[in-house]
Amino acid sequence: MRRLDSGAPVPADLRGAIVALGNFDGFHLGHQAVVARAIARARAESRPVIVATFDPHPVRLFRPDAPPFRLTSLDQREVLFAAAGADAMLMFHFNHALAAKSPEEFAAMLVDEVGAAGVVTGQDFTFGKNKGGDVSSLARLGAALGLISEAVAPVADSEGGVVSSSRIRDALKSGDCATATALMTRPFAIQGIVQHGDKLGRTIGYPTANVDMGKYLRPAYGIYAVRGLLPDGRILDGAANLGIRPTFDPPKELLEPYFFDFSENLYGQCISVQLIAYLRPEAKFDGLDALVAQMDADCDRARQILAATPRVA
Repeated sequence: MRRLDSGAPVPADLRGAIVALGNFDGFHLGHQAVVARAIARARAESRPVIVATFDPHPVRLFRPDAPPFRLTSLDQREVLFAAAGADAMLMFHFNHALAAKSPEEFAAMLVDEVGAAGVVTGQDFTFGKNKGGDVSSLARLGAALGLISEAVAPVADSEGGVVSSSRIRDALKSGDCATATALMTRPFAIQGIVQHGDKLGRTIGYPTANVDMGKYLRPAYGIYAVRGLLPDGRILDGAANLGIRPTFDPPKELLEPYFFDFSENLYGQCISVQLIAYLRPEAKFDGLDALVAQMDADCDRARQILAATPRVA
């Protein structure tokens, strides 16, 4: 799959595409339905499929001080879109110039610059200055430009609740990994480069692979059963501390996975850490003996949970 940038021309062989248009952060069941509809339409019309997303997220442009909230990085979305069957990912730079476009200008951009023959969105999609455009206006403006427009209805879960990125964020912030996994159809995963840390873990028999959480949402601080996905395709079971390590000074926010029965050097490698289950909140211990005893118990419990949980790469 090709990765396109809105600052460069769309290649000729991808013009005339059906474009799935949205932010798609988390690429949950609702987003998957939009992309699936775009792919089905494109295949029926023998057209290519482009999934268009925005970076930074519009919230980040207008509220730069907002706490981190991302569920997926651009790299993760690219992999997910490819697995869904898209031919390309188009990344729109969401800046003040794009935000200032009128709905008419935005629709014209889809035709003139992207070369879209059709667009598929969710029913709640808005666009243009001050969110002045919606799916009804996109259909009207598109018709005048020869652009087919289709909106996909919201997707509900097995209990009738509408699937949304905000619902996934709320679940993760409360430590509810199961709900997040069900709505995304895979575990929430933080991807990053393994960094050198203070190496305290190895002194107590628990060497960790430290990963900065960057722009990702901060789930509930605490201990998790996790899985690590390595660049070579291996999947490792483990337990992780996500938070500020209150037993140690000074506090430092990190994701620190410890992988069972694994002793290889991961420094400098890009890994993904899936949060499978929340075990307990962070706690401060009176000495290393108490900390190690609790970590032993946490790892035993994590092993039990992971043994009963299917792996999802």
